Amino acid sequence: MGTGVQEQRATLTQGEGSYEGLKHTRSVLNSLFSGALAGALAKTAVAPLDRTKIIFQAYRLIYRTYLKNGFLSLWRGNSATMVRVIPYAAIQFCAHEQYKELLGGYYGFQGNVLPPFPRLLAGSMAGTTAAMVTYPLDMVRARMAVTPKEMYSNILHVFVRISREEGLKTLFRGFTPTMLGVIPYAGLSFFTYETLKKLHLERSGRPQPYSYERLAFGACAGLLGQSASYPLDVVRRRMQTAGVTGHTYGTILGTMKEIVSEEGVIRGLYKGLSMNWVKGPVAVGISFTTFDMTQILLRKLHQIRLGNNDTERGKRG
Repeated sequence: MGTGVQEQRATLTQGEGSYEGLKHTRSVLNSLFSGALAGALAKTAVAPLDRTKIIFQAYRLIYRTYLKNGFLSLWRGNSATMVRVIPYAAIQFCAHEQYKELLGGYYGFQGNVLPPFPRLLAGSMAGTTAAMVTYPLDMVRARMAVTPKEMYSNILHVFVRISREEGLKTLFRGFTPTMLGVIPYAGLSFFTYETLKKLHLERSGRPQPYSYERLAFGACAGLLGQSASYPLDVVRRRMQTAGVTGHTYGTILGTMKEIVSEEGVIRGLYKGLSMNWVKGPVAVGISFTTFDMTQILLRKLHQIRLGNNDTERGKRG
């Protein structure tokens, strides 16, 4: 009899473990899908502004580019952006959920909003993880955005030509400033968004903000995050596009010194920041809102499916 009870307990334990594993897998897949959709919608919405910003950082040719190639040229490189931003956003949002869970367990805040420092750390780690995995695609996007259409025919051509003419190491040029920049950018973005949602809950008593409130929270998050990391964003773009601009930027400090000596601090390291203040809040607001709303929708669909399954079992019983 004791053996039978033990076997029953073992079966229940295995069943619970299997259920938890399926639940975790579904959560990861939901986060990946929601993040990918969030990134794609956000970047497509601000593609013209993003294109303009990159050109503004690398050249003083925005007006001539518009006159020469037309309005639709501002979306050039958007296909490369999608190739990069979909995996980047999917990994970043999914990693953020996993880091929150991990840090929550470590700090004893499982299921609750993390304390300030772990909240900041989770965002920084998520951004760093996504940037490391997708960096070559960011390099390719920058090249396609600042070069004539005739130079590169497609994304694969960029990879092949850079590798052949400049070496594989070129695909990782600007990697260090990217990593240094993404720490404050992602950290502050996620921290601000999560903090504003927490304050909203405490003040209003509503667990779920309205969509326009999420957009506002995301806009604030984008404004703070991108402003804090902007000089490093300029540096990485200059290093990424050095092969086609005639410069030989080597190190972060060397690039900064050259930019400051030639253009000054404000006009050099903060060139295009006003455009970023338009683009950044819109993109991040759309991104965070899309992720949250997609997550909520997927959870509701899952609950409906479970309810239908229970009803079907009841009928059979």
